[in-house]
Amino acid sequence: MAQTWPPVLDADGQPLRSGVEYYVLPAVTDVAGGLTPVNRNNGSICPLFVGQEPLAPVVSRGTSVIFTPRVADTVVRETRDFTVAFTGVTICARSTAWRVGERNPETRRRYILAERDPIPSSNAWHFNIVKNDQGLYNFQWCPNCLTGVCPKPLCGDAGIVVENERRLLVLDGPAFPFIFRRA
Repeated sequence: MAQTWPPVLDADGQPLRSGVEYYVLPAVTDVAGGLTPVNRNNGSICPLFVGQEPLAPVVSRGTSVIFTPRVADTVVRETRDFTVAFTGVTICARSTAWRVGERNPETRRRYILAERDPIPSSNAWHFNIVKNDQGLYNFQWCPNCLTGVCPKPLCGDAGIVVENERRLLVLDGPAFPFIFRRA
């Protein structure tokens, strides 16, 4: 019997659809706004990182994203790989597909960047979503092996770290729960 994976549901209880725009919002609404590309580097605009809109003065939904399942499917499924990219144009004039960056030697966390088109042979762009014990969704980076001969990835849950008053999405810390609202 073929295994089926449950669809990831949006805030209205509908499956997340491939190619449809969604806002990624915190499940805890009093901490910050939605996810958006942010500048982490003082003095250098690019590359952009995945971060959160500040809470004040007005809560923002952030920038919408589009999910694309790695294996042809019309919906995003729990624990199944996908790529995700912010919609719209950025000052960096590059794609805004999310990818795993290098580990910061000080914090031992890996940042999520939004900077270039996915490379098909690389797993750095393949994220998945898991449901936690409270029924909320967390991003995770733990790419599935499609060929049977893949090196074991250093999997990590995505959470938020505050750095220079910016809220950034990083791996290798406590998971941060999100909800998805259709744009």
